[in-house]
Amino acid sequence: MKKTITASLWLVAAGAFAGDPAYTVRPTELKAKPFSDSSTVARLAASSQVDVIERQASWLQVKASGSTGWVKMLSVRFNQIGSSPQAGATNSSLGVLFSISQTGSGGSVPTTGVKGINEEALRNPRPNAVALQQMHTMDASAADARAFARSGKLASVSLAYVAAPGERP
Repeated sequence: MKKTITASLWLVAAGAFAGDPAYTVRPTELKAKPFSDSSTVARLAASSQVDVIERQASWLQVKASGSTGWVKMLSVRFNQIGSSPQAGATNSSLGVLFSISQTGSGGSVPTTGVKGINEEALRNPRPNAVALQQMHTMDASAADARAFARSGKLASVSLAYVAAPGERP
């Protein structure tokens, strides 16, 4: 069950950077290369639609208004299923990150989430066969894993699964 959920989340998240439409959350510069000091190709207004081509570190290569260039990842918000950008919308990822442990007398409960995945996306997942195939190209055989462990002087340790409440170990 855990493997199925993990694989589903991986497939949904992997699709978020593969040609999906996104929107700028603030006025931003489209750079020629993924560097802050690179020349500016164009200036994009807030809520400009961009098509993501590639990700490199904290930069996204995008196509917008006929130009191709690089923008900082935090300047972009991905369109969630069934939604459109709202005027004045901000990228709340950092806010979520810093408020994860915030609780108080208001009865709030700390939660975590995944950017770009909402309840609708979890109810109706869209598998990404290409991403799954790419993931399988990185599979390591058991022999390769053992050789890697030996090269790092790692020792094998067997651990039993933790029993669920009320379940016998």
